[in-house]
Amino acid sequence: MKIAFVGKGGSGKTTLSSLFIRHLAANEAHVVAVDADINQHLGAALGLTEDEAAALPAMGAQLPLIKEYLRGSNPRITSAATMIKTTPPGEGSRLLRVREDNPVYDACARTVRLDDGEIRLMATGPFTETDLGVACYHSKVGAVELCLNHLVDGQDEFVVVDMTAGSDSFASGMFTRFDMTFLVAEPTRKGVSVYRQYKEYARDFGVALKVVGNKVQGEDDLDFLRSEVGDDLLVGVGQSDWVRTMEKGRPAPFELLEADNRMALQALQNAAEDSYEMRDWERYTRQMVHFHLKNAESWGNEKTGADLAAQVDPAFVLHEHLSESSTTQPA
Repeated sequence: MKIAFVGKGGSGKTTLSSLFIRHLAANEAHVVAVDADINQHLGAALGLTEDEAAALPAMGAQLPLIKEYLRGSNPRITSAATMIKTTPPGEGSRLLRVREDNPVYDACARTVRLDDGEIRLMATGPFTETDLGVACYHSKVGAVELCLNHLVDGQDEFVVVDMTAGSDSFASGMFTRFDMTFLVAEPTRKGVSVYRQYKEYARDFGVALKVVGNKVQGEDDLDFLRSEVGDDLLVGVGQSDWVRTMEKGRPAPFELLEADNRMALQALQNAAEDSYEMRDWERYTRQMVHFHLKNAESWGNEKTGADLAAQVDPAFVLHEHLSESSTTQPA
């Protein structure tokens, strides 16, 4: 399952995504975690030191390698230089699988050992002031989108992406790349403002969206969230002494996380797994192509000097049971 955590800045989005990742690892799921936030804090939330988090390779810096690997022998892609963040796979493309080893993971992922298992962690890389508001900013997140477009995943396999705050992911089609989007909201008017934006944007694309109330202190907070988001409210998460000690750099064993919060994390996993039966790979591929054609027309063709619509393989549908023979494997 591909899971996104979104929310306004300061909502606790990164903390909750890290708790969910720990919970999945404790349940023996296979997890690839991706820090796609402007503020790169997921590594620290998963227990890395500042130096270890800073040493994570930047996906954005490995974009040429990612493109060349994923292109494979796809005859519709004349060169890696003509690939953009929305380029879809086709016959001959290399696909990524959660449990495999491949050059993309070798270059961009690092294994993080948690209390109850281990996960792969990837990061877009740090953003600078010169990135904000220009193409470079979106190209860094674009490395994540390109990988998601070429990723096939099945049950008991999770890709968890800590997205950038606010509604920036709607600058491309990346918001349609997920089986489930968890929107973290505090029980305040500002806390639910991003929800309204997401709900409006996602309505026409069949995006599964659930709200996770954070910093909930009582039934009154839950009543407020229900009045604002209705049935989209999945669960509320309260204050956590475990999280407070973790943020001080003295984490207790994860098994000591408060029982109510562990139950809330299980509710998230249940919701994600329930969405598995609703997966529609044809729609997923169709939306991928839709946004690729939009990006090609608006800027991609001019930037690359190529007709990027020709990259679309009309007979290709991404699917978790796609045979290995349909993709080019590394030598």
